[in-house]
Amino acid sequence: MEAPSTSSIEPKTPRIQPYLRTPHNPSPSRTIYSDRFIPSRSSSNFALFNITNNPSSTSSDDSTSAYNALLKAALFGPEFGGTFSPLTPEKSALYGKIGGSSNNGVLQSTPTNCNIFKYKTETRKSLHSLTPFGFDYQLPGVPHSPVNTRRKVPRSPYKVLDAPALQDDFYLNLVDWSSHNVLAVGLSHCVYLWHASSSKVVKLCDLGIDDTVCSVGWAQRGTHLAVGTGNGKLQIWDASRCKRVRTMEGHRLRVGALAWSSSSLTSGSRDKSILQRDIRAQEDYVSKLSGHKSEVCGLKWSYDNRELASGGNDNRLFVWNQHSTQPVLKYCEHTAAVKAIAWSPHLHGLLASGGGTADRCIRFWNTTTNSHLSCMDTGSQVCNLAWSKNVNELVSTHGYSQNQIIVWRYPTMSKLATLTGHTYRVLYLAISPDGQTIVTGAGDETLRFWNVFPSAKSQNTESEIGASSLGRTQIRENQFYPAIEGDVEAMFIQLNVKFMEGQKGRIQGKAR
Repeated sequence: MEAPSTSSIEPKTPRIQPYLRTPHNPSPSRTIYSDRFIPSRSSSNFALFNITNNPSSTSSDDSTSAYNALLKAALFGPEFGGTFSPLTPEKSALYGKIGGSSNNGVLQSTPTNCNIFKYKTETRKSLHSLTPFGFDYQLPGVPHSPVNTRRKVPRSPYKVLDAPALQDDFYLNLVDWSSHNVLAVGLSHCVYLWHASSSKVVKLCDLGIDDTVCSVGWAQRGTHLAVGTGNGKLQIWDASRCKRVRTMEGHRLRVGALAWSSSSLTSGSRDKSILQRDIRAQEDYVSKLSGHKSEVCGLKWSYDNRELASGGNDNRLFVWNQHSTQPVLKYCEHTAAVKAIAWSPHLHGLLASGGGTADRCIRFWNTTTNSHLSCMDTGSQVCNLAWSKNVNELVSTHGYSQNQIIVWRYPTMSKLATLTGHTYRVLYLAISPDGQTIVTGAGDETLRFWNVFPSAKSQNTESEIGASSLGRTQIRENQFYPAIEGDVEAMFIQLNVKFMEGQKGRIQGKAR
């Protein structure tokens, strides 16, 4: 190799434009080469090494050509992503003499004063744009695949609350978070309300030493709380007034599972039965669902309120419709009790279920096509499942033997985070109204709050998410019933007011 001489460069080569806009008048007798030493290869003997020096030659292998184009574009910029070699000063002068493009239109005009390795301070590229397979631009015939950044989930809870006498019972459901940002917790024979906005704690009720709290469940509007008791009764409480509105019977044994659907309330019991209740009706229940052979420990209504999923200690998962008294779908693949049940808010008919210690699996079902989609062995007892309403992810809590909390990305079921801290089975789970925070409870008598999900991209209300994305039908509220669900006294007062107004109108009409 030899250094380029002044005779090998054309004397009329234009000067390099300076980066900074400052006056610069170089001497006309001095040739400017650039800021890099580029050797001249004109006298190199390429035949000695069996190398052909032909800039227009292309490889017959398409994959090699595509890789070379990607590599050149990554090193020299997108303008050099074609099938030709990077320009040396000799080639630049040669191509500059050609009228700006080749006959086939592939070669683009390149000025001789172009600096190949440009340093630009005004442009800040993303990190993946620096790799050969992650450009901000698109090469012909090469798919664009940007690098997905892995979302970081905090590994520690941001708040821990003591929950004395929180029972270590797999079949109970003692924690629920309302749409008004109030957390209800059942501790022994009492129910406490924790206001997340103010951290204020209120004692809602005390069932007495002869009874225990087995389940709690907020109505969708967040004003009323259902409490399932150990003696088989169901109580409805007005949370704002701390007043019991109604007591319903029908079960012979403890009520461990609850699920709201508009003004309807479904309860599951150790007596193997499921009762459908309408809190506006005088009867304690309107229908009884039979099918489980053991205690009912899981209940969830779908987001469109058309399907009810139930799980029991008989290792069965059943799906019911609004009017059936027998299950319309039966799934028997689990080998342990099915307590963890969750409907996807993103895809209609997608149901997730988890099995107990002998099963340890999360299974996914399509209730529309009645098909089993997939199965994931978690290695631990699955106690709870919950979908994020903001992203297509779900969280599971576990018991024996690892007592962990796992955040999954669906449908790949890749683990985003594994959270630990509880020393007992993580039996209780609830999600905050904004969908970002979860609270977990365990037999170690603690409640732990975790930030696991991102915020919503759009500020949609719960009804808009359901109605627009899944085509759900909204049940129109009867104008004769009050906005507060289950308040029987208010219902009759409002009916009496309407009756008196009608009577007053008739009297005034007759007087005229």
